[in-house]
Amino acid sequence: MSADEKIVFFEGKEVVMQACPVNPAWVIEGAPVARNFVLSRSTDGSASTLLWDCTTGVFNWHYDIDETVYVLEGSVTVRDDAGVEHHLGPGDHALFRAGSHAVWTVDSYVRKVAFCRNPVPAPIMLLTRILRKIGKIAGLGSRNSESPAMFSGA
Repeated sequence: MSADEKIVFFEGKEVVMQACPVNPAWVIEGAPVARNFVLSRSTDGSASTLLWDCTTGVFNWHYDIDETVYVLEGSVTVRDDAGVEHHLGPGDHALFRAGSHAVWTVDSYVRKVAFCRNPVPAPIMLLTRILRKIGKIAGLGSRNSESPAMFSGA
């Protein structure tokens, strides 16, 4: 895959899950076996999408990035730091912000799609918004293009 390609297509037969062990220091119970497959990465390296699956076990997960998960198969119970448990099954999704922590309990198996993004520091985001507004005022923006500002609340 080249960064120059605007649209990249993959066939399912290309998906080969690779070992992606849970940090042994995070395992609370059992011997969970986790695997993943990177589906895509943004050209700037700030975001990625991957398939991830895991077998039975209980483990901590510490998030250093924003991660949105969408459960495809199986289920997991996630306990946040307030002790609140949430059961996620097929079709359920959740956002784990960078800096958060959760305890994952996989009773038998779970398979998810994970959308991972490195959050942009607030000062840089503010500067980006200011530059976009200046560009619009100066007539540099295109009305026909989708601007990331639409999605960032600017």
